[in-house]
Amino acid sequence: MFKLHRIEGYAIISEDGMLANAEGIMPASLKFEADKVFFERGLDGVDVVVHGRHSQEYQRHSDLRRRLILTRKVLAISADPSNKKAIFWNPAGASLEQAMTVLGVPDGSVGVIGGTEVFGIFLDRYDVFYLSRAPGVWLPGGRPVFPEVPARTPEEVLESHGLNRGQRQVLDTERGLAVVSWHRSSKVE
Repeated sequence: MFKLHRIEGYAIISEDGMLANAEGIMPASLKFEADKVFFERGLDGVDVVVHGRHSQEYQRHSDLRRRLILTRKVLAISADPSNKKAIFWNPAGASLEQAMTVLGVPDGSVGVIGGTEVFGIFLDRYDVFYLSRAPGVWLPGGRPVFPEVPARTPEEVLESHGLNRGQRQVLDTERGLAVVSWHRSSKVE
């Protein structure tokens, strides 16, 4: 029987809840070495990375990771001809469980890295969501972390989907960067 071990989300956002500018590009103002290290360690601990076609991660071990790439360009599940460790997945045509089985990791753990719609799909399934906020960075008209932002704050969205504010960990004291872990029910780290 299929059972995921854990679903984790990872995002760094601006003060106004954006993960990219209006052109869909993650600006340098959202890039911090300490967050990059935290992010890479997190992805090293999961079996599969999940993201949209335009979200990517260029880390030391990126080429080693299995991944599900969400897209509407396939009916359900399709091989990625450029990466034998990846498949294209349309959640409207196949379940996460089916996609994980095709990928060869039927009971693995998942790290979700965006974008907006991808983060939104998993709101009711995250075990933990790691939310970093770049201090002093604003991206008016940018791409929000969740579909409900900016009508609601990212924290309100997480809370409304059953996640509880957990520990705040300072990643870069000098720059004021911290990550807050949001956990489902009583799971607190």
